[in-house]
Amino acid sequence: MAAVTPPASPLSSGDPTYRAGVVDLLGVLGLGELIAFDRMSADSGLAPTLADKAALAAMAVTEFHHFERIRDRLGDLGVSVDEAMTPFRTAYEEFHANTAPSDWLEGLVKAYVGDGIAADFYREVAEAVDPETRELVREVLADSGHSDFVVDRVRQALDDDPRVAGRLALWARRLVGEALAQAQRVAVDREALAALVVGGADGDGLDLAQLGDLFTRLTRNHAERLGRLGLSS
Repeated sequence: MAAVTPPASPLSSGDPTYRAGVVDLLGVLGLGELIAFDRMSADSGLAPTLADKAALAAMAVTEFHHFERIRDRLGDLGVSVDEAMTPFRTAYEEFHANTAPSDWLEGLVKAYVGDGIAADFYREVAEAVDPETRELVREVLADSGHSDFVVDRVRQALDDDPRVAGRLALWARRLVGEALAQAQRVAVDREALAALVVGGADGDGLDLAQLGDLFTRLTRNHAERLGRLGLSS
């Protein structure tokens, strides 16, 4: 019996828009992982205890390994990390310039809120791509333990001084506005990536009306995260 030839991946089908969309997805995700590594490394220097410093340093290493996985996948596609990530550098730099934390707790909340919204967005987009790319996205977005770490430290801080809650809640509201604006910018400014969000790999994915539903889900998930922190949305 003749062997059955598996269907071609969209990446090998010659669709330039789809391929460009995948490269954009990997580029923005790779830059996020690289920045997360850099940010966690810096935050470890602000940690109040050596145990916290070691925990953040270990998580930073995990983020860098995630970046390496994306870099290698881009290499398989014949694309350099500079080529894939550079289009998103300005958006990331503006987000971080507009949301510079003033202390250790604000830094923790920023990482939790910003990374959470970004991860939700990329998981949604990944539903529209080929299985190999989707699995890689899910792998690099897997929680390295950072969420539990942040929740534990923030809740302990609230127990120690409940007055901190109001300040951190206001900070979180500012962060979600900036993060959603960044996600919208990424989705709109890059046509190939927008095609994934709007049409999916085979044209049967999200339509324009559903784009609004996506951002509603991002906002709802954000409120649930704040609840875990003990903060109001």
